[in-house]
Amino acid sequence: MTENDSLILTTKLEENLLHLRERFVHSEDFIMEYLHLQEEEAYLIYIETIIDKQLVQERILEPLKQRRISNNDVKQPLSLVKETNSLKEITQRLLEGCCIVLSQNSDLAYIFEVPVSNDRKIKEPETEGIIRGAHDGLVESLSINISLIRKRIHNPKLKVKYFSLGNDSHTKVGLLYLDHIANKKTVSLIEQKLSEINIDIVLAPGYIEEFVSDNTSIFPTMLSTERPDRIVANLLDGRVAIMSDSSPGALIAPTTFFTFYQSPDDYNSRWYFGSFIRFIRIMGFLISIALPALYIAIVSFHFEVLPTEIVFSIKSSLENVPYPPLIEALGMQITLEILREASIRLPSRIAQTIGVVGGLVIGTAVVEANLVSNTMIIVVAITAISSFIVPITEMGSAIRLLGFPFMLMAAMFGLIGMSFFFMFLLIHLCKLESFGTPYFAPFSTLRLSEMKDTLVRIPLPLFKKRPSDTMPQKKNKKV
Repeated sequence: MTENDSLILTTKLEENLLHLRERFVHSEDFIMEYLHLQEEEAYLIYIETIIDKQLVQERILEPLKQRRISNNDVKQPLSLVKETNSLKEITQRLLEGCCIVLSQNSDLAYIFEVPVSNDRKIKEPETEGIIRGAHDGLVESLSINISLIRKRIHNPKLKVKYFSLGNDSHTKVGLLYLDHIANKKTVSLIEQKLSEINIDIVLAPGYIEEFVSDNTSIFPTMLSTERPDRIVANLLDGRVAIMSDSSPGALIAPTTFFTFYQSPDDYNSRWYFGSFIRFIRIMGFLISIALPALYIAIVSFHFEVLPTEIVFSIKSSLENVPYPPLIEALGMQITLEILREASIRLPSRIAQTIGVVGGLVIGTAVVEANLVSNTMIIVVAITAISSFIVPITEMGSAIRLLGFPFMLMAAMFGLIGMSFFFMFLLIHLCKLESFGTPYFAPFSTLRLSEMKDTLVRIPLPLFKKRPSDTMPQKKNKKV
């Protein structure tokens, strides 16, 4: 227990308020509201993002204004939870969504529970579903979203700083970080970049990402998520989260390539199953960017790498196709993207019909018309399924785009062209940074000891240190 945790209230109101301000410094959702109650001075204290202001007005402010506050009568007409003189308990109750009343000449604090009311039903994000674990997601209210984080981290060192972005929209944006873990330089850099944004309107985190991100790579260098548990896990690793009002998304920085292949399910399952699924996702990445290109390279230049029976089967399916494999592959990939986009824009029930019927009808028709070979249909189907297993949508989009230059290199230079492009991709990943963090860490930095949460996941009891790529102030996870 620290010295601050053992502090108790005194009869000096200003001294009590000072102790609380010190605990919540830089947290702009921490509110101290002055009350003049007849002959007594008092303050109503709360964290505005996790309480219901209407209930505060009805159950606390109005009754208090009608009488003089005292030890005997303040608690009787109100739904008092508890009274205490411990600063540690007061801090904890504030973080749980309670209001505190402090008065002059009293060494007791009155605690009232006023939970936040949700504007929209909280439900699991459609694109980040899991099997085990929490099934809540962010909504369009910044206050509610921050409350979801506060309810998981009961620590006054979780800091919230607000920014008003957009010259016309004046969108409220929150920057969240753990003051004792997050790297100070990273926090200052992101604060500076947020304050330098000069645009008329900010409607979603995607607007912020383009201004804040420090590169123009096809790979996303900020992780976008709607899951509070994912945000909390990253905050505890020393990262920073950015949320905006009127949007259910959050941005997390700095991040690495392998962060996009991690899912809460990995940690809710046994380590060997989580490791297996993690490995499958990485394999899905390689398949989705390279399989169509590999087909083109083999059919165009390298039939000798296949068994004779498979060669005869592929050649027979290609006999009546009137154009080269590159055109065949590009046509099917673009058709797949059209179907994918259509299924997103249409209502969910119609979208399922379009996806299934459209895929079956078009696939059957193009094969019967000798426009595409049977083998290409199989290749495109496997590629599409592999691209869907990436937990984060932005990385999935990058993977789909990367498939096109891979196909072009394979059509021009065969397997040698694919090899050169893959080497170029690795060099790019190794040179890329996310707010000073090596993007391809720990492989680019050769920190073998930190590979325990990349391709595989080791048992949780062995996670004794935070990843050094975030440059955390507090490296050890265990005291």
